[in-house]
Amino acid sequence: MNYIAPGWLPGGHLQTIYPAKCIAKPAVDYQRERWPTPDGDFIDIDFVDGEPGQPFLVLFHGLEGSSDSHYSRALMAHIRALGWSGAVPHFRGCSGEINAAPRFYHSGDAEEIDWIIRRLAQQRKQQDPAASRFYAVGVSLGGNALLRWLGESGHRAEFVDAACAISAPLDLAGGGAALSRGVNMIYTRVFLQTLKPKCLTKLTQFPDLFDRDAMLRSRNLYEFDNAVTAPLHGFRDTDDYWHRASARHVLDAITVPTLVLNARNDPFLPERHLPQSASAAVRLEYPREGGHVGFATGGPPGSLAWLPQRIHRFLVNGG
Repeated sequence: MNYIAPGWLPGGHLQTIYPAKCIAKPAVDYQRERWPTPDGDFIDIDFVDGEPGQPFLVLFHGLEGSSDSHYSRALMAHIRALGWSGAVPHFRGCSGEINAAPRFYHSGDAEEIDWIIRRLAQQRKQQDPAASRFYAVGVSLGGNALLRWLGESGHRAEFVDAACAISAPLDLAGGGAALSRGVNMIYTRVFLQTLKPKCLTKLTQFPDLFDRDAMLRSRNLYEFDNAVTAPLHGFRDTDDYWHRASARHVLDAITVPTLVLNARNDPFLPERHLPQSASAAVRLEYPREGGHVGFATGGPPGSLAWLPQRIHRFLVNGG
């Protein structure tokens, strides 16, 4: 199922921005649940209900994403039309309400993935004992975190029947450097426009949690992660975080059938940083075009249908 970009949408930047901002997102009827976390915080999870006995799919969103992101609504609408059920857990502070603990979320958050996905699987068994399959998908940051969990868990992750990671920043240092220069700074500025206000709110909860001035001065993700992400989540600094959290280090340890899909023109991760080897369970698929979580198809105004179809095909058929 090869991806071919439409001729009217050339280049990685247009293929990234246009699908996210200009293609209409399908409507999705979510039901929200709030779960307490093991550390006394909370997360919000948006569910779609399908038919009894059908598969269940959990989607982990990207940096500053949510269940309303274009890829979330496209995939959830697709699986609902198939009769499947699904869930989009929100990382801490991404559901529209700031979380309560002295932390946020990060690209290597395998521990967070672990308790969420295990509770979802257990809840699914209780609510629908005849449910056939359990699948996991991660997009961008969520894809990297999912791959970290799959690799760190090894055989213990095999209650997941198959998984997909879409446009994951597999090499955080390579991706972070790319997002810190040239035209790519447009993406960094968008992220910082939402991250910094959240940080100011967090400092009203915990006034000495991190260096306020260093956070406000940060002009790129390297500086922001040095001021906030690394100290809040147990890393020495950005270099330590980006090295230890990168999914490329654990691809050879994954035993669950997994698709790793990254466009070679993704502005968030240059082609030269794409890993060329992984375990036999992992399919590395690097189409020439597609942008970052783009993969639009058809004539103007375009369609978001290709990516959900590609994910569905891999999960069901492995190809």
